[in-house]
Amino acid sequence: MKYLKYYISTFTLALAIYVCQMGGSWPSLFFIGFSLFIILGDWLIVKDRSEQKYSNIFLLNLPMYLNLPALVILVLLASYMISEETPTLITLLLNKYFSVSTDRIHSLTTMSSVSLIALTGLFIGIMGTVPGHELIHRKKNKFDMFIGNWLLAISWDCAFAIEHVYGHHKNVGLDIDPATAKRGENIYLFILKAIWREQRDAWRISKEQMVKKGQKDYIINNTMILGYLRSLVITSLAYLIGGLSGALVYLLCAFIAKSLLEVINYTEHYGLVRVFGEPVKPRHSWNSNSVLSSIYLYNVTRHSSHHEKANLKYWELKPYGDAPMMPEGYLSMLYMALFLPFFFHRVMSKKLINWDQNYASEKERRLAMQQNNNSGIPLLEDTNY
Repeated sequence: MKYLKYYISTFTLALAIYVCQMGGSWPSLFFIGFSLFIILGDWLIVKDRSEQKYSNIFLLNLPMYLNLPALVILVLLASYMISEETPTLITLLLNKYFSVSTDRIHSLTTMSSVSLIALTGLFIGIMGTVPGHELIHRKKNKFDMFIGNWLLAISWDCAFAIEHVYGHHKNVGLDIDPATAKRGENIYLFILKAIWREQRDAWRISKEQMVKKGQKDYIINNTMILGYLRSLVITSLAYLIGGLSGALVYLLCAFIAKSLLEVINYTEHYGLVRVFGEPVKPRHSWNSNSVLSSIYLYNVTRHSSHHEKANLKYWELKPYGDAPMMPEGYLSMLYMALFLPFFFHRVMSKKLINWDQNYASEKERRLAMQQNNNSGIPLLEDTNY
């Protein structure tokens, strides 16, 4: 059972593919059902602070590997279902080998089309970006890096494989970190600014790595260019499946997935500060031990442990019950930050005051006060430590 729980994301992907191809209102029902399942499950199930030992590492890695082909199938299905330019060859293949009724597929309601795009974007983030994040940390394992980079390619996010590992982990909590949100920062502006800054920093880091290795062929050896080529391959497949509109559907799903990643970054480090030159500690990340979020997200929820020792595999991360905790599970925090930003700031203001008083060093408290004064949040502006 301790191995099987990490296959739930792969099973959910397979179920989503089966349910969504039924057309009609099924994609909407699946999207709503999945969201409620995670949110209510995180809320009702007792937090998981256990640490388990594993001997069969392959079984722990296998679900992440399986997510790659399953996600590509879901992406292409969404591109096909919403497109109005289905190639005849693809139609024949679906009818002949998969017994998929094209009439049923194209019976999507407008709401279900929106839901399918939202669901696909969400699943690219949960089942693609998160395991991709896990695998690109394994810099010495070529196969894991291969799968991880392709998983990130689905969201057109090759920059993450570079900036996150070589930038974010070094700069977390500092003003120069694109993934650390300031107190009171607008979530929508943060998303756009973070995407831009991560791309800029990733290009710089990639170029520095080439110079350090003495590599001169800019096109062949540049990791950013290679990453974009991977994403272009997936975009081309979407085009072959659904024409121009199918490719545009996929690109919209990829943008949603990338934006949701930035929302997660926003919630994971919101308002936390660190003094330049001082080590990263568990207190510099919002932690969570919510059960369903932890299972679906391969324990990235144990973020305090991940930032303390980035080389740990997801099953080795510590729960750190005494670390600063998110008030709710990951999906709840994501929806709250994205759709109820005023409420998010109000909830997190109380958590930040507690962090300042019980976790921050004296130097960090002074940095926090500066952010409080500029936050535009009355509760924070009125604090005086």
